[in-house]
Order: sequence, then C-alpha cells, then structure tokens
Amino acid sequence: MSTAVHDHTHGHDDHAHHPTGLKRYLTTTNHKDIGTMYLWFAFSMFLVGGAMAMIIRAELFQPGLQITHPDFFNQMTSLHGLIMIFGAIMPAFVGFANWQIPMMIGAPDMAFPRLNNWSFWLLPPAASLLVVSMFVPGGAVAAGWTLYPPLTVQMGMGMDFAIFAIHIMGMSSILGSINIITTILNMRAPGMTLMKMPLFVWTWLITAYLLVAVMPVLAGAVTMLLTDRHFGTHFFNPAGGGDPVLFQHIFWFFGHPEVYVIAIPAFGVISQVIPAFSRKPLFGYTSMVYATASIAILSFLVWAHHMYTTGIPLEAQLYFMYATSLIAVPTGVKVFNWVATMWKGSLSFETPMLFAIGFLFLFTIGGFTGLVLAITPVDIQLHDTYYVVAHFHYVMVAGALFSAFAGIYFWLPKWIGRMYDERLGKWHFWLSFITFNMAFFVQHFLGLAGMPRRIPDYALQFTDFNMISSIGAFGFGLSQVFFLYIVVKAIRSGEKAPARPWEGADTLEWTHLPSPAPYHSFETPPVVK
Repeated sequence: MSTAVHDHTHGHDDHAHHPTGLKRYLTTTNHKDIGTMYLWFAFSMFLVGGAMAMIIRAELFQPGLQITHPDFFNQMTSLHGLIMIFGAIMPAFVGFANWQIPMMIGAPDMAFPRLNNWSFWLLPPAASLLVVSMFVPGGAVAAGWTLYPPLTVQMGMGMDFAIFAIHIMGMSSILGSINIITTILNMRAPGMTLMKMPLFVWTWLITAYLLVAVMPVLAGAVTMLLTDRHFGTHFFNPAGGGDPVLFQHIFWFFGHPEVYVIAIPAFGVISQVIPAFSRKPLFGYTSMVYATASIAILSFLVWAHHMYTTGIPLEAQLYFMYATSLIAVPTGVKVFNWVATMWKGSLSFETPMLFAIGFLFLFTIGGFTGLVLAITPVDIQLHDTYYVVAHFHYVMVAGALFSAFAGIYFWLPKWIGRMYDERLGKWHFWLSFITFNMAFFVQHFLGLAGMPRRIPDYALQFTDFNMISSIGAFGFGLSQVFFLYIVVKAIRSGEKAPARPWEGADTLEWTHLPSPAPYHSFETPPVVK
C-alpha cells in the first residue's frame, strides 16, 4: 500500500498542540486519548481479574479447603470470568480500535467523538459495580459467568449489581460499535475502497456488527432475570412454571458470537503483524475477509453446542454438531493464509512476531480441542470438566491476550514515539508462553480424568496436575507485572522510535505519520491509489 499512497505528512506540526493535565483525559474527545484510556482501564481490570485467578489457583494448589470458603470460591470464578471478558479483553480491543482505525483509514478522528467519550466513561462505574458487589450482603454473583437460573433467581443483591453492570457495559459496547461502523463506512480516505482496507479494520467492522446484534440479546436475558427476581415473572423459575433451559438458549445465542467478538479483532491484529515481520503482503487477502465474515455468520448458528447435556432432541444435537464443525473450515483458511504469508518470507522474530506465532500455535490447539468438544458424545463425557476450562483458555487467553500483546509491542513505537526494550520483550514472551502452557495444558488431562470445574476441593489423584497448573498460573501472573514494567520503562526512557521501525509495515499510520503520531492524525486525508 505504501507505494500507492501520496505523501501527506506536511501540516502536522501545525496541529500538534493539545490540552494537558488531568482535564485532557476527563473531557477528551480525541480518539488516541480515549484509546489510551481504554487500554489502561483494560489492563487494570486484567490485574483485578488476574488476582482473582490467583486466589482460585492458590485454593486449588492442594486438595482440601485452605484459604477460601466454597461460596467465596464460586464468587471468584464468576467475577473472574465477567471481569476478564467485559472489563479486560473487550475494552482492550476497543482501545486498539480507537487508536488504529482512524489512523489506518486516513481519518482525523472517530465519527462521533463525544459519543466515544461517553462510551468509555460508562465502563468504570460498571466495573466498580462488579467489584463492589463482593462487599454487599450475600456477596457477589456465584453462579459462574453464565449466570444460569434458577440459582441466579435466588441470589442476594450482588446479582442485581451484576445485572446493572452488564447493562451499562452492553450500552458502552453498542455505542462504541455504532461509532466504529459509521467511522469505517463514511470516513475512509479517498480511494480506499472496502477491499483496500487493512484487515484489522475489516475485522473491527465485522465485530461491531456482531456486537450490535448480540448485546441486546444479553440485555434481554438479564432483564428477564431481573423481573423474575423482583417483579414476580417466571420466565426461568421452574417453581412458577418457567424454564431455566430457555435462559441457556438466550444466553448462548449471545454467548457464542461473544467468543468471536473477542477472537475476530485478535485475527485482525495478527493479520497486520505477520505480514510486517514476514516482509510479504498478507496471503489471500480476499479469502481472509470472506472467511472472517463466514465465521461471524456461523457463530450465530451454533449456540446450542454449549447445551448438549440439557436434553435437547437428538436431531438438534446432530445439527449443532455439524454446524459447529463447519466453523473449522473458514478458521482453517485463516490459519493456512497466515502460514502461507510466512512461507518463504524474509522473517525476523521481534517480540510482536513472537507473540503472533505464539498466538498461532496456541489458538490452533484451542481450535482442535474445540472440534473435539463439538462432537456430541465426546462433549457429553467432558461437559463441565477441566478439559473445557483448558479449551476456552487456549482460545481466549491465547486468542485475545497473546494477540493483544503482539499488537501493543507492534504499535507502541507509533503510540508513544519510543521503542520498548527488545530483550525484555522477548523475555516477556517466553515467560508467558512457558507458564501459560504449564497452567493450562495439564488441565486437559485433569478434564479427561474427570475433574469437574468450579469446585474448591478435589480428589487426591488430581493433586500433581493441579500443583503444576497453579505454579504455571502464578508464573503467568507475574509475567504480566513484568510486562507493565516493560511498558513503563519504554514510556519513561525508551529510545526514540523512527516513523517506521518495522520495514514490512505498510499501512497509513506507518507510511504517512511520524512517531509518535500527532494529536490530530490526518487533517488532510491521504489519497489511496
């Protein structure tokens, strides 16, 4: 793309001025400031959710009850899931979207800057509600992040806090998505057709549509829960003639596309990083766009593969088994294209590339175990065991976290104008990669041996693998504190970054903007040929 674009770097010196101090961040409508706030918010929530994971793994280090009460253990597992998904992973990728989409399509800012500010500032109160719910009478929600009734119909007011928090976070996601869709469809630089957009932008366009489609479904489900709890309706309460399985249908109609809300922006980051460090264009760009759209559409058609054990008819089980297996086809296209991009490329292995390859390896394992779980008779055996925990952590942590690290190391020089310490970055990768596999690979064996999830105690034969898993989890947690040190060090004393530190990076932010990117990215849109 670099050769097809005119140079429009002039004029940026004139508009590099910007407000400073606390007020800059409280009232800002600038897409970069808001992106930065999203990323810091996501990281702080990641630490909170991570601390909960440490409590869980500390309790599971040995059999018997050591440090938590079973009810508190369940609160930790539930809040860990909710905070990681809604507080950490989703806001992190919205942070990427805010930073990158205007710069990648040659726009000055997002389409609705004030709405953008509002979308962000909905999140801190919502996250606070989730955290504060631990301290109300009855404690926080303790029914898993899936909030299954009839348990959640009976819980204390912590459940109401969670419902309110989900509503606010959902509102934030929908407002943000409308902003992203409008920005991409209306503010692209002249000459940038949809099929010339960087793949990261494509993935966010598809994700934003997914979010607009599924978040109201979740809002509906938790609103029905709320009315069951306080207004005498009996949608899900069997004591009043309701059907708890109905909640599962509604929840998973949201919940399965939600997996791809997290995974698809991650695909976008990887699709920028691998070509840059392979020094080759992305192999099969068009097929990547169609594969991503196919995955998004198929994600709506497979929700009941989470519900094989609820007694759905055999015909439905067969349909959902085949439909779920079908997702492997477009996912395979994407993995094949990433590998083909690397094939005979001039590869170098800086930290972003290491995390991208780590993503590829781990996400493929997660995909394969997903295929195993798609098979109905196997899933019935493994349902709610640690095999499932291992599977979705390979998909979610590898899919989301490793790609987010790849993206942060990749774009950090453009964001702050300074380079991170490459040696420390590689240490971060290898520590994360090894400890992650220690923590979660052994959980496959725990699941195959029959250890159920969401329990604070277990039988003696599971001890060794649980010890290995806990040691790995502690190491993985500490590695992320190390990551914080690397980022702070880069901000305070990193070497000055050139405009284009990665020679294979060829999107507009690298070819047309200095490092750090000016406060207002493109006052004059570049022309793409």
